[in-house]
Amino acid sequence: MSIGTIIYRILIGPLELLFEVVFVVANRMVENPAYAIIFLSLAMNVLVLPLYRRADELQAEERDKENALRPWVTHIKKTFSGDERFMMLQAFYRQNGYKPTDTLKGSISLLLEIPFFIAAYHFLSHLTTIQGVPFGPIADLGAPDALLAVGGLTINILPILMTLINFVSAAIYMKGFPLKSKIQMYGVAVIFLVFLYRSPAGLVFYWTLNNLFSLCKNIFYKIKNPAKVLRIMLSILGVLLLLGLYLVYPMHSLRTQAIMTVVLLMMQAPMISHLFKKTGRQIRLPEQKYTKPVFWFSCGVLTVLTGLLVPSAIIHGSAAEFINMNSYSSPLWYVVSAFVIAIGTFLVWCGIFFNLAGDGGKQIMSLFAAMAAVGAVVDYMFFGKSFGNISPDLIYDMTPHVTRQMILVNFAALAVVAAVVLLLYTKKRALISLLLAVSCVALISMAAMNILGIRQELKDTDKIIAAAMDAEPAVTLSKSGKNVIVIMMDRQIGQFVPYLVHEKPELKKQFDGFVLYLNSVSFGNKTNFGSPALYGGYDYTPEKLNERDTESLESKHNEALKVMPAIFGDAGYDVTICEPTYAGYAWIPDLTVFDDHPEYHCFLANQKFDLEEYGYTLDPTVIQSKRLRNFFCFSLFRVAPAIFQSSLYHYGNYNAPKMVMTTEEGVIELFPQIADGPSKATGYRESFMQTYAVLCHLDDITTVEDTGTNTFFMMSNDTTHDPMILEEPSYEPAPIIDNTAFDAAHPYREDDEGNRLLMEDEMTLTHYQCNMAAMLQLGNWFDYLKEQGVWDNTRIIIVSDHGQDLFPGESKTDAAYTLAYESETDKKIHKKDMMAFNNVLLYKDFDSTGFTINEELATNADTPALATRNLIPNATNPFTGTRLTTYQEKPVELNLLYSMDWDVTVNNGNRFLEAEWFNVHDNIYDINNWTYKGWH
Repeated sequence: MSIGTIIYRILIGPLELLFEVVFVVANRMVENPAYAIIFLSLAMNVLVLPLYRRADELQAEERDKENALRPWVTHIKKTFSGDERFMMLQAFYRQNGYKPTDTLKGSISLLLEIPFFIAAYHFLSHLTTIQGVPFGPIADLGAPDALLAVGGLTINILPILMTLINFVSAAIYMKGFPLKSKIQMYGVAVIFLVFLYRSPAGLVFYWTLNNLFSLCKNIFYKIKNPAKVLRIMLSILGVLLLLGLYLVYPMHSLRTQAIMTVVLLMMQAPMISHLFKKTGRQIRLPEQKYTKPVFWFSCGVLTVLTGLLVPSAIIHGSAAEFINMNSYSSPLWYVVSAFVIAIGTFLVWCGIFFNLAGDGGKQIMSLFAAMAAVGAVVDYMFFGKSFGNISPDLIYDMTPHVTRQMILVNFAALAVVAAVVLLLYTKKRALISLLLAVSCVALISMAAMNILGIRQELKDTDKIIAAAMDAEPAVTLSKSGKNVIVIMMDRQIGQFVPYLVHEKPELKKQFDGFVLYLNSVSFGNKTNFGSPALYGGYDYTPEKLNERDTESLESKHNEALKVMPAIFGDAGYDVTICEPTYAGYAWIPDLTVFDDHPEYHCFLANQKFDLEEYGYTLDPTVIQSKRLRNFFCFSLFRVAPAIFQSSLYHYGNYNAPKMVMTTEEGVIELFPQIADGPSKATGYRESFMQTYAVLCHLDDITTVEDTGTNTFFMMSNDTTHDPMILEEPSYEPAPIIDNTAFDAAHPYREDDEGNRLLMEDEMTLTHYQCNMAAMLQLGNWFDYLKEQGVWDNTRIIIVSDHGQDLFPGESKTDAAYTLAYESETDKKIHKKDMMAFNNVLLYKDFDSTGFTINEELATNADTPALATRNLIPNATNPFTGTRLTTYQEKPVELNLLYSMDWDVTVNNGNRFLEAEWFNVHDNIYDINNWTYKGWH
């Protein structure tokens, strides 16, 4: 990020962000980009009206003073010359409290207009939402209007209309002004005409509306008692809009209705204030002392909190998640971006409003800034911390649900904060200034610790990144040798498979030879607990890992990853490893953990492939620019009152103009996917597309050779972990999805035995859909292997590290697999869906046929024994010396760990952090076979 870019983001970035948010929110409400531009123009003009009003007052003051001094200045210039004239003028100006630099006050309006113009120009000139959108006689708001055609020449009318309005407005406003001021104003209008003549009609339309608003403002100021008229107009307009809000166009959600009600009621504030003054009462403001320190320290707190602390806290500990493998850039640039926008928002633009305000305005702004700063810290520290897992694109796994109870509790807390701040502001303003200064220093210190941690992590991941970027995806299988393939599908749900193959009978043919171990469990509900045993066998269950408490969890996890590669490698197999789960306990798997075996071919596949047929292409600059914007928006979301959080988050889009593509249905938004209930959505979820693309390209990276060499291939994939709504019944991504009719006709899925799986919520539907999508793509790869003649000599295991609890909170507590138990930590009754442990386990042996279901109890720790069965005699773990076995061969106590501490950068000691433990035996689908074993 260059110095010029930083300056631009400080001065223009906050304005452009404001333009984006206002436009997107308006467009979402009115569902018409042209009307949204009208709303944008009106909103921006109302917002900056106090600025321009104050600028006009300062300009008038400067003009009056200049007029009063002009006769004497003229006299001095005629009477004196040279140094004497200069000294006389300086003395005269000093005696009259006038500085030559005061002439700049006459240009404040123009200076304010320039950054707003740049922000509007940059935003509307690149806004894809308006491209191809007609409005009245304008065919395309995204192109010059070309309203008049003369022969082969087209003339753009909007810029000419804009200039005419500008001339009329200038003529009214500049009446009585000196000629040089009029020339300046008309010159600017001509410059705008030339500059905007070939601009998109949407941009010119916006600026025409601005000029029209300016004209109305200038006319309005000429009438008698404009303040009174404005109060009456605002009051009447507020009442009419309120009536419309409740009688004509009510909002879809109660929360939005409440927010709009508050906004419209605020339009009555000028009238109420005027009526209050007429009673003879006045609100006494305290003395001006400490007003400025309180304001600036408050802005400092908001700047550091939203620009440094929140972004650095998100990145700290998992910095590798925010690295794009196709175009490396330090995640610290996201912190820098958020910080400079925060500086521009709170220190520059809020500072401009503050400095242009009168004494009373400064008092009020100082008070509200203090309330906002303290309230933001309280919101960040105590609210909105339980929304679940968040992706590098700042999107939560499930859309944050802000309940009414949360809103009420948060409102009560903020009311207390406001009362305390008001008391301190009126009684102990020096104290609140000191507390804000100390808070600012404390927040800077906390952010600095985060940044140092990020720098250290990035330093430690240099080798990881280099190894990951160097290795190309490639899988080699043998026609005449033996091939063993182990595919770990993160979070794939075993319970779903019978329903999947029943709905899509072709899967049984594609999965010919597979046995489904339906009654299978994982030893943990998250990847860090469930995957070690999957890769290494029963020596790596959470219990066994905790027993080895002199070794780090990371080293034991890495050891588990090496078990099967070491066994097969020592037996002469060519070993290929793709995306080894949490290798090095790093988000980007650390391929260097296999450096002691340079003969292994190791690679990462995520972020390597496009899916152009779905409009998905890898563009690192787009991903980076979106994050550069959204980190500051995420900060605002995290520190905002609960009632505004859903609106600020907006499905992880943060009210950004979204990436779009043109389809037969028109221009639609691409990223992120925006869901409208469980059956309708537009766009794609990036993390799903990245991993789904790997499965779609497996045949492209697979090479079949006839060398007689045996091969072992181990990979993991997250298609089943990052679900999004897919098109039914094809179960493929689509830019626009409407499954309403299909879901209504298929409220449940059936298996071959007639059992039913109810599809009643988005969680179940999306997980079922992504499980189906993964199976279909694996099936396509299996068809390719059959065509290449490497099916019968290939053993394949598809296994997951855990399942997923699908019931949404307490609303589905009658689910068949929900265990109710009393927790020893709080003595309360808790309920959990035990299907969080139900992993998938599919096994195909050499020369096997048919698709069968085995209902014997199994676990994902059977994987190494199944992989080596009858190939490696008496296969043993090379690190522990233990012989590999399946559960049926050597049953063990099935003690399972349930914990939400999935973050390996936190849960990374020698033992797993204390959590809840459960035991199961026999049939996992009988809830009576489950027992709560306590917290330890």
